[in-house]
Amino acid sequence: MSETEAVVEKSEKPDKKSLVARLEEEGDVAADYLEALLDIADLDGDIDIDVENDRASLAIAGGALGHLVGDRGEVLDALQELTRLAVQTSLGERSRLMLDIDNFRSAKKDELSKLAHEVAEEVKSTGVSVKLRPMNAFERKVIHDTIQEIGLTSESEGEDPNRCVVVLAS
Repeated sequence: MSETEAVVEKSEKPDKKSLVARLEEEGDVAADYLEALLDIADLDGDIDIDVENDRASLAIAGGALGHLVGDRGEVLDALQELTRLAVQTSLGERSRLMLDIDNFRSAKKDELSKLAHEVAEEVKSTGVSVKLRPMNAFERKVIHDTIQEIGLTSESEGEDPNRCVVVLAS
């Protein structure tokens, strides 16, 4: 292997430590942005920064923050996108960070995982594929990941905002 090939091969594999450092930097930029938003709105909240599944993850807890989630998480989704844009503007790279407020996404993830297990049992017992209600990208990912862990297959079908997960029979 030539020296040039070795350099190319080495640069194609991202260093795990540098990835974590980059994600921590994303988290810091996002936290600064969110702190400024909370200050402008005169809201209290503690921001926790973490790195999960190769993405920055931020959680805001405390205070009366339910209105920052919305009825079905639509305000939370918008805040997440604004925060991603702020990080992208600051760092020059697209961000995949996840934002949770008052454990909304955490509770939603548990609820969706339970639904995925129920649907998987139905598909296994009937041998018939099941199409779920339209879901946003976060919800679909939770369903797909859970179905995959169970050992079944799923796919998304349709266009947003009516994109659905279909759990496939073998």
